[in-house]
Amino acid sequence: MFFSIDTNDAVAIYEQIVRQVKFAVAEGSLQPTQLLPSARQLSAELAINPNTVAKAYQQLQAAGILELLRGRGVVVTQKAPSMCRDARRVLITARLRQTLTEALHSGIAADDLRQMLSDQVNELEGSIATIASSPANHFSKPDNHGGAR
Repeated sequence: MFFSIDTNDAVAIYEQIVRQVKFAVAEGSLQPTQLLPSARQLSAELAINPNTVAKAYQQLQAAGILELLRGRGVVVTQKAPSMCRDARRVLITARLRQTLTEALHSGIAADDLRQMLSDQVNELEGSIATIASSPANHFSKPDNHGGAR
């Protein structure tokens, strides 16, 4: 799995980790019972504070996405995939609703919006990279040129 941490992003680093773990679980690149790197190991790989990773893991544990197995580490729970897919659907629905509200307020007809959405889905389908299709299969941090290291 591939995660990219952007230290210049307005979103807190721990929240970037939380979101990306949820997205990876939702799309299936993180599977139930799969072991994640320890907070110390991941923080070293990302060159960030171990407390930041620990905070993300704690939030994911509280949400029921991850589980701490004493002596083994942190794993994805059995119920995590459906929880993450549901959360992703809610997030995308809210974003779509916001965009559609703006479009309707600006006077774009509903039929035009349907056609615009259909056109965009057709254009993008199959061409969008996902976490699972990324070239690296690990957590990473972008370099100064915007790429991952």
